[in-house]
Amino acid sequence: MARVRDVEIHEVPADLRPVYRRFAESYGPFLNQVKVFAHRAPALRHLMGMLLELADEAILPKRYLEIALVAVSKVNECTYCVAHHGPRLVEQGLDPASVAAILEPEVPGFDDVDTLVRDYAVAVTDDPRRMPGSMVERLSAHFTEEQIVELTLRATLCGFFNRFNEALGIEIEEGVVEDLLGSGMRLDDLPHPETLAAGGG
Repeated sequence: MARVRDVEIHEVPADLRPVYRRFAESYGPFLNQVKVFAHRAPALRHLMGMLLELADEAILPKRYLEIALVAVSKVNECTYCVAHHGPRLVEQGLDPASVAAILEPEVPGFDDVDTLVRDYAVAVTDDPRRMPGSMVERLSAHFTEEQIVELTLRATLCGFFNRFNEALGIEIEEGVVEDLLGSGMRLDDLPHPETLAAGGG
């Protein structure tokens, strides 16, 4: 259980229950996360609602989105997010060992664009003030400005979720570890896998 109590779906305003349900189920198995965010209706409405809307529009190819999310979550050592998004990156055609090595200089299976997206996500997370201006110029050869804005939004928002999850001790949902192992990833591929045995995440 997280460091605050779970808010069940019947406790949220009726107009937000579809957002709660969809985020917990079809967007991803994020029930434990939404139970915490549901303490604040504006967060549920706007943060989760925005993510659902962005997913519906899907202007950024899923492979690049997942590369960014896993890279940021690895930098921030968020067990919860790596466990959820690692298997999604395997679904996009990346070998599980490559997902585990996503922060290495050379990632097997990465092409130049994959590496650029990874490097951009890491730069945005580590120190955006020191990020070379040429990096955005290089992105513009492959992505529209709209896509670059979304990539930046999702990378920075991922950092927020990483910190939120860890600060409030949001636990990994039932079935997520099984999904991870079924994808070919290992528990040792997660930051701080020991927290799973302790019931954390």
